[in-house]
Amino acid sequence: MDFSKVKLVVSDMDGTLLNRESEVSTRFFNQFNALKEKNIHFIAASGRQYQSILDKLHSIKDDISIIAENGGIMKYNNEEHILLKLTSENVQRSVSLLRMVEDAYIVLCGRKRAYIETSSEDFISRFSKYYKEYAIVDDLTKVDDDDFLKIAVFHYESSEKHILPIAKALRTDLQVIVSGENWLDISHAEANKGYALNILQQKLGVTKEETMVFGDYNNDLEMLELAYFSYAMENGHDDVKKTARFITKSNAEEGVETILDKLLNHGL
Repeated sequence: MDFSKVKLVVSDMDGTLLNRESEVSTRFFNQFNALKEKNIHFIAASGRQYQSILDKLHSIKDDISIIAENGGIMKYNNEEHILLKLTSENVQRSVSLLRMVEDAYIVLCGRKRAYIETSSEDFISRFSKYYKEYAIVDDLTKVDDDDFLKIAVFHYESSEKHILPIAKALRTDLQVIVSGENWLDISHAEANKGYALNILQQKLGVTKEETMVFGDYNNDLEMLELAYFSYAMENGHDDVKKTARFITKSNAEEGVETILDKLLNHGL
């Protein structure tokens, strides 16, 4: 395969670049230095909170671009840009509806921090893996001093089975997408990783044919379509495997790093 044209590498985080312990490998950080030497730009694109991505990639944060909250906010040239946010009416309607889902946990994702209205220690231990800055409040609908980028909803068994049937009623005005086995995300109707990636491709002067993207779940579909070198993880959702042009090993087997080795050594 001819990787000589690749100028941009974009990777999802959870289930993709991060391993099962939610860590970034030393192998990747070494590869990043090689990518930088070859003037290949790297973008971390995730449904995660912006601050959480910075934390995971702290040592290289000044040299990368970031797409966070499924395209609600991005960082380019070390400047943050809020792209698309929810209105207070969006928040009120969504939270009210989602409270009808039994055993669901709602996260209101703001620019400053995330907000939850539960004190469940088990949920907070899971949730805090994705959200570095957060506050516990009495009522999510009363929070009004932040810009809201997304609403994430968690269910211990299955987001697709338990949350989606109720949340899909919001699709008349908002984007509703299953972003993981246990998570569902609600965003501005136009917000997705692809929306933000298209903006960054234009800023960088990079084409689809010069772009490589890795993803594992449905919130990666739009950005996979913006890359010729589109890779689904072996552990990915069936929809992602159908959309991507290629498949790599699972995140547990360092599937991203496997392809990056081939990219970096293609001319050797």
